[in-house]
Amino acid sequence: MKKAISYSLLFMLSMMIAPSVAAQVTRVNLGGSGKSHDNYVDVYEYDFVDVQPRFPGDERGLVNYINNTRQYPYDAYKNKIQGRVVCSFIVKTDGSICHVQVIKSAYPSLDKEAVRIIKEMPNWKPGMIYGEEVPVHCILPIAFRL
Repeated sequence: MKKAISYSLLFMLSMMIAPSVAAQVTRVNLGGSGKSHDNYVDVYEYDFVDVQPRFPGDERGLVNYINNTRQYPYDAYKNKIQGRVVCSFIVKTDGSICHVQVIKSAYPSLDKEAVRIIKEMPNWKPGMIYGEEVPVHCILPIAFRL
């Protein structure tokens, strides 16, 4: 049963982790007071990137990281709530993760845990276009099953 879930999650990740990028530049606030332009990053949006951002250890490493890091929230476990939280985030040129958002909620405590998992991820290998590292917007589903 556990292997079936892992393989289905791996397939789902390979289908959904593709950068969701179109042909414009978006300015994203990285936090702070909003008064300084130092808090913003340009996210280049293309139809594709030459090299997609990659988690260390590729998709298998990402699945292992999520499975080892995920802590089922007590209230969701107690109430037998499960679901899939879909998050978006940006992989910056240094591989760090920023601008994590929930784009499809499952339950408040599950959402919070999914955001925590993504924010604590190790640096990724950044996406590249024409040999230049670029920030890339990614989407990642995180499943919570009892």
